[in-house]
Amino acid sequence: MIFNKEFKEAISNLPSKEKDKLILRLLKKDLNLANRLSFELLDTRTADDRRLDIEKKIKNRIERFSQHYSTPGYLMMDMRDISGEITEHVKITKDKFGEVSLNLLMLNETLVIHNKRILEATQGKARKLCTYVIARAFKILILISKLHEDMLLEFNPELEKLGELISENDYLMRTAIQNGFDVNWLLQTNFPKNIEEIHKDIRSQGYLTSQIYLRAPNYTPK
Repeated sequence: MIFNKEFKEAISNLPSKEKDKLILRLLKKDLNLANRLSFELLDTRTADDRRLDIEKKIKNRIERFSQHYSTPGYLMMDMRDISGEITEHVKITKDKFGEVSLNLLMLNETLVIHNKRILEATQGKARKLCTYVIARAFKILILISKLHEDMLLEFNPELEKLGELISENDYLMRTAIQNGFDVNWLLQTNFPKNIEEIHKDIRSQGYLTSQIYLRAPNYTPK
């Protein structure tokens, strides 16, 4: 919604007490904005400090998951919970670097512990989890493509690690191929500049879901 000049001036001219009441009423309806303002106005931590706290939480949670692992399906649910915490952190802090680094951390830490366990399940039971991992890898590359080129160097080691972990898991490799994701993009830390367009094209063909595919999607990298 676009506010015109007259409306903005009218809001500015409201008495302070009335503006305070309106702000508090609006914040009750927008928890994300309330949390962001609380962080900016009251939190003594920087976005980097908060990211470090989230990193510790992610590692601790994944370690706890490893002690209570049951199926790939439950593991995916746990990863989605972590993903939600990452999303909340980004909404509060606008930490674009952290959005990439934390997602990479989640995938790498999870696969280091659970790669062999995933392969112990049938491919059918592991399909949704594998698709989730590949979809998340796509998202990471899209996010990196929107950052400054110099930042790519900082992510290279973790990107290569993710590529290696996916390569070690036959289910993940099949899922990557079936959904048009080239694992060499990670291993060589070199991916197409139009990665977002490729992703949209693949999604438009119905890929990156938990269905079984008999062929790779049709697209021509530019």
